[in-house]
Amino acid sequence: MKLSVIITTYNSEEWLQKVLVGYSVQTEPDFEVVIADDGSTEKTKTIIEYFQSQFKFPIVHVWQEDNGFQKCKILNKAILKTNSDYLLFTDGDCIPRKDFVAQHLKHQEEGYFLSGGYFKLPRETSLKISLENIQKQDCFSISWLIKNGVSKTFKLSKLTKISLFAAFMNWLTPTKRTFNGHNTSCFKKDLIAVNGFNEEMQYGGLDREVGERLFNFGILSKQIRYSAVCLHLDHKRGYATPETWEKNNTIRNFNKKHNVTFIENGLSKYISE
Repeated sequence: MKLSVIITTYNSEEWLQKVLVGYSVQTEPDFEVVIADDGSTEKTKTIIEYFQSQFKFPIVHVWQEDNGFQKCKILNKAILKTNSDYLLFTDGDCIPRKDFVAQHLKHQEEGYFLSGGYFKLPRETSLKISLENIQKQDCFSISWLIKNGVSKTFKLSKLTKISLFAAFMNWLTPTKRTFNGHNTSCFKKDLIAVNGFNEEMQYGGLDREVGERLFNFGILSKQIRYSAVCLHLDHKRGYATPETWEKNNTIRNFNKKHNVTFIENGLSKYISE
């Protein structure tokens, strides 16, 4: 298959259901879905089992026991369960537009990772989006979003369907080309070379840190935030604390200063499993 989509989730069944509907209507069917599940209950397993017949390839469910926020750990395990050479990382609260996978495949290039963004929805709109809205792609219509609680701002231009304008905005945007856990793709071999995600890190910049080590390793990045579009559903983040941010920033600063590529506490420990 051409690509593996790795979706992180934790006890967010309603949002995950909407996201999986988004992947079930992709224009590019040649991909697998790998759910990186950081300890969800049986409810999530039930949702996944329902959708397993909706895709050309089976959905792989990689689960670990709930022991606090261990996103890096479950991502490393999920990477090693993928069956393709190219990986697309996203979250279980990000609904992909129907050309999402196709855009990542279109822009993939050896020696690069692709840096995408998202359009953040208010809570009201997040709840209003139905499964039918996703199947028909209504929720990616600017007029539909405005009618359903989204403010009329320039940020709506992220949802452009005009490829020339998207390419121009990708070039123009001042947003840095970072590794974003909600919308980034890369070659599996590059991630393995830097030993995947750093399990010393909790919430707060853990995905950016991977990208920084990839930069140190010689991998460049391309901006596709206006080409590969996803909608971010609103939710609370109870796992973010000043202490974890401080610890993570210390790790990132050290790695930048010392040009670190390979970290010890990464995916290599699972390779023999």
